[in-house]
Amino acid sequence: MTKDTDKQKPPIQSSTEAFEQALLEKDHEHDHYILRLYVAGLTPNSQRAIDNVKNICETYLLGRYELEIIDIYQQPIFAKEGQIVAAPTLVKELPLPLRKFIGDLSQTDKILAGLEIIKKPQQPE
Repeated sequence: MTKDTDKQKPPIQSSTEAFEQALLEKDHEHDHYILRLYVAGLTPNSQRAIDNVKNICETYLLGRYELEIIDIYQQPIFAKEGQIVAAPTLVKELPLPLRKFIGDLSQTDKILAGLEIIKKPQQPE
């Protein structure tokens, strides 16, 4: 007599590994992005960050994003709530995971990879 328990069971996979694998395989082409850009007044660095993030959004996320620009000089409570330690800082709130990018956002390829708009290049081992 054989029981159902005698059949081969699939190997147990860590739920963390399964989640991370699912994130890697997820298609981000249809995700809606919620972004916040924290700037410090209209300094040249802040203005470059505004221009760069708008360019990235209009080029790669057209119709799939919300962008809020927050001047931490005018609204310092938002910087405290968002745990912003430097400006300009771009915060990607959705899709998860939350990510922060500090600087003028001029390194477009790194920003696109960090936002998971493009795949990160494989690192040689």
